[in-house]
Amino acid sequence: MITTQPFGRTGHNSTRTIFGAAALGKVTQAEADATLELLLQHGINHIDTAASYGEAELRIGPWMKEHRKNFFLATKTGERTKQKAREQIHKSLERLRVDSVDLIQLHALTDESEWEMAMGADGALEAAIEAREQGLTRFIGVTGHGVVAPTMHKKSLERFDFDSILFPYSYLMMQNPQYAADTEALLTLCKSRDVAVQTIKALVRAPWGEKQHHRATWYEPLEDQKDIDNAVHWVLGNDQVFLNTAGDIHLLPKVLDAASRFKARPTNEKMQVDLKQLEMSPLFV
Repeated sequence: MITTQPFGRTGHNSTRTIFGAAALGKVTQAEADATLELLLQHGINHIDTAASYGEAELRIGPWMKEHRKNFFLATKTGERTKQKAREQIHKSLERLRVDSVDLIQLHALTDESEWEMAMGADGALEAAIEAREQGLTRFIGVTGHGVVAPTMHKKSLERFDFDSILFPYSYLMMQNPQYAADTEALLTLCKSRDVAVQTIKALVRAPWGEKQHHRATWYEPLEDQKDIDNAVHWVLGNDQVFLNTAGDIHLLPKVLDAASRFKARPTNEKMQVDLKQLEMSPLFV
């Protein structure tokens, strides 16, 4: 089984592996339902989706009548103004077929000008706070991509007391000295405030480049179980963080299998071998 631990100060014990519902963006309902069965088999109790994840919210909606109580349910708004974010939040609730979610997150908030808009007067943050006041969500988070994510999240936490963050975290990313330093500063702040830390992009092997895309992920992922094991176990080796699964349902069984067998973080020597043999290259530079 995949272990659980407190998701920050929310009071919910989430599985350390969270289902990243971007994987449902372009699948049929039958494929989505088969994915639900896999989640239930592994005891996954936390779903992370977003308004911008294609059909994902629509695929999750039919699950909620029977299974809402089984999941901590999170979605995201990528809108930056209060009015548009409010509209998107309500649309997400309709698509998910729920009266409320557990967590609403400001999505991909790393651009400086967008940050100023979303965090300022009549910005998206006000819509999230309003949703919390109306009982449409219990908690508010922020997410981001790219090498600036840790510093921007730190800036966001200095402006508002977010309950959770989400950003790229992997052995590969942490080979960037500046990114590693920024990440450690962010993790220290999150620990002091009991902010839940979600991580993404654990399975990045390299950017697609000129290669043909054969996965739904927007990067070339690791494929072999042993390589996925090392990547997943390295992330889970930091007991402060949660690992959000990759954006392809066909990789999900391998990720959950790896997580269910986690015991310890692989050594630096073993990870260095993977970097060289697999010719790994960071998605964000």
